[in-house]
Amino acid sequence: MRSSNREEIEDGEGPMEEEFLTQLKIRPLTIWDLDAIVEIDRKILGKVRRDYWKKKIEIPDTQYPLSCLVAEHEGKVIGFIVGEVSGWEFGVPDTVGWISTIGVDPAYQHKGVAKKLGQEFLNNLKTIGVSVVYTLVNWSDWDLLKFFRAMGFTRGGDMINLELKIE
Repeated sequence: MRSSNREEIEDGEGPMEEEFLTQLKIRPLTIWDLDAIVEIDRKILGKVRRDYWKKKIEIPDTQYPLSCLVAEHEGKVIGFIVGEVSGWEFGVPDTVGWISTIGVDPAYQHKGVAKKLGQEFLNNLKTIGVSVVYTLVNWSDWDLLKFFRAMGFTRGGDMINLELKIE
């Protein structure tokens, strides 16, 4: 799992941002959000990955339905967070959550959308007993590292990232 989408750096939350954030609706992601997520992803990465997103979201997580969320503004999906709760993969207990991807439409970045999605995601996982949340970030993606740092994430833990290039 990895956080693949470049995300916003949270600028200060002034009065305009606070008013904007009160108008946001955070709700569970559904298959009906596919087109909006594909479009946000296209704006961020510059390519269309419809099949990828369809596979990723068409099978709902019935055990943890609030681990994938969208942010709506005036009825339009403007951001999303996709995560999951571990099911003992790699010997990790089911009290561990993962953030796979977070994305916000570039027109709405730097307004606190990702922060609000992240906070709601973390609150949802906390209520079901998750005590640690992981994500993977490219070491050179300073914007994303800064965002997660502002959310309270730190480098550490017992897990390490291993890689083997097969050529």
